Amino acid sequence: MPETFTADAAVELAVVERSGFIESRHVGSAIVLSPDGTVAGTWGDPSALVFPRSSMKPLQALGSITAGASVEGLQLALSTASHTGTDSHAAVVREILAAGGLGEDDLGCPPAWPGDQSTRDDMVRELGQPTRVRMNCSGKHATMLLACVANEWDTATYLEPNHPLQIHIRELIERMTGERMAATAVDGCGAPVYAMTLAGLARAIHRIGGSSESSPFALHRSAGALVRAVRENPWAIAGPGRPDTVLIDRLGVFAKGGAEGVHVMVAPDGTTVALKMLDGSGRATAAVALRILEKAGALRAADVADAMSLLPLSVTGGGHDVGSIRPTV
Repeated sequence: MPETFTADAAVELAVVERSGFIESRHVGSAIVLSPDGTVAGTWGDPSALVFPRSSMKPLQALGSITAGASVEGLQLALSTASHTGTDSHAAVVREILAAGGLGEDDLGCPPAWPGDQSTRDDMVRELGQPTRVRMNCSGKHATMLLACVANEWDTATYLEPNHPLQIHIRELIERMTGERMAATAVDGCGAPVYAMTLAGLARAIHRIGGSSESSPFALHRSAGALVRAVRENPWAIAGPGRPDTVLIDRLGVFAKGGAEGVHVMVAPDGTTVALKMLDGSGRATAAVALRILEKAGALRAADVADAMSLLPLSVTGGGHDVGSIRPTV
């Protein structure tokens, strides 16, 4: 049975300190690529398999776009988002659906409450219910459906691994990673998720992050447009105060977190990091990715420190800050 790396192969990437006592340690694996794509550093076992989870969304979005989904600007940013379900996010997802003559009931992702607390509170006060459009992956699903409409593919079965769209997406992922997918599973949103090496994930995200809209190749033009859309609309990929939104806005990186402790990040110069925490916790992933990019010379220490001050890294006790979550790489 395929599986990810073991504890013996992992290394410490972050600790949780409370009142001067190291309370917890996060171990995992990571890899950083130089702007030219060569390996600049590794931690743990980046050759081991991982499910990228939502860190795979840029690849899925690119697959839908190259299959014919016509989206740009905010819609393009939402195609790769793990959004918090605010009214603004939901409105853009509805626009994508409407462009294909589709409605919320066509979405295959499960109904969910918005991740944004204020929006959820408003919905509860109004006696609202979880909906598919509020689910954090709804932008990805709407874009997949739009690609199906463009090709006259069946929209009811678009999440099946053998559906023409999913075959196209898998083939694109294999092309970008340079690997055959080792396993296929069902992601939390119902879409296929593929097992690949952490190094392969880094290669794929590096290629997307370094793509140019003026490239002679359509695939790279689409990837360049995707990155620009996210950098111009950082709120769309996540939400107010969320790590990816904060870091894209403050540092100009291209960042995408995923469930089970996965994170990918591309600095403006193209330096790329991909990492996975073995315990599946995501609370330290953004900070570790930043520190790795800083050590690689891709981000200034002062800028990283400023950005980290805006991340939820404080450990509290009695209503006061008594420690912090901090990278140890």
